[in-house]
Amino acid sequence: MKCNGRVEFEGMNPEFHVYEDDQRRLNFARLGEADNPVLICLHGFPEFCGGWSEIMPYLAERFLVIAPDQRGYAKSFKPKGVDAYRARNMVEDLNALAGHVAPDRPFLLFGHDWGASVAYAFAFRYPDRLKGLVIANGVHPVLFQRAILFNAEQRAASQYINKLRSEGAEIMMSKDGFARTFNMIAGFTATAWMNDVSRAAYLEAWSEEGAMESMLNWYRASPVAVPSPDDDGEAIATSSPLLSADPATVTVRVPHLVVWGEDDQALRPVCLEGLDAFAPDLTVRKVANSGHWILHERPAEVADIVRAWALARDILER
Repeated sequence: MKCNGRVEFEGMNPEFHVYEDDQRRLNFARLGEADNPVLICLHGFPEFCGGWSEIMPYLAERFLVIAPDQRGYAKSFKPKGVDAYRARNMVEDLNALAGHVAPDRPFLLFGHDWGASVAYAFAFRYPDRLKGLVIANGVHPVLFQRAILFNAEQRAASQYINKLRSEGAEIMMSKDGFARTFNMIAGFTATAWMNDVSRAAYLEAWSEEGAMESMLNWYRASPVAVPSPDDDGEAIATSSPLLSADPATVTVRVPHLVVWGEDDQALRPVCLEGLDAFAPDLTVRKVANSGHWILHERPAEVADIVRAWALARDILER
């Protein structure tokens, strides 16, 4: 990872490209052989394509890996207003990018954190475009809402969302060299992987004009309700658009792998409960002694899990 907002890998350096049409401009990293199956990787908050820096070379041994800066982040476009960050817009960003990098073939989709939210939404909307769905420490939207409303531990862990949604949060998260943003990352699980080089890369990505406001607009646009610890979850549940969704519209209809770092302090284990009801072809692999930043902590192990699963599901050829 280097400080100009792009990513360097030891022994394997990606190409950087820009996809642009009349509605979007997306920066993305590309690594791997062109004939390999396409794997599109979606980062979460507060990362950028560099969030895949440690794992990307391992994945590129068998995949053509595409890692975009999602809208609002780093080198990609940053539309104004909260409504621009509704999930449907990120889904169409991905659909457009996929049409560019994999126009004639289905692809494997891999999401982490907020990237998982977009990945789930894409899987609901465009299952025929996918070979499979991989999620690392991210949650199905219905299960996340349910956990926040009815599990005290998850509700407490999610209170930070209301702070990020608050007016002026971008100022709070940016001041003193983005100290609170770095502290938030450290609060989700250990960050021994955050060295001086990666820290400088994150600082540069966050310092792009309008970036922090746009990044926080993802939270502001989300339909997920986060009540205070003393609020009545049952009362809120009756008006939740997520909990009233037709199950058929939020079911993953492709092979689905979840890789879960067990020490995640932001997403508690309850978030996985009941996932099999929304994913008929589900595999869950839990990884001990790792947490929310599992892609940085255990990149080789996660890549091995993904490859083994993809071989077993005939997504990769033996």
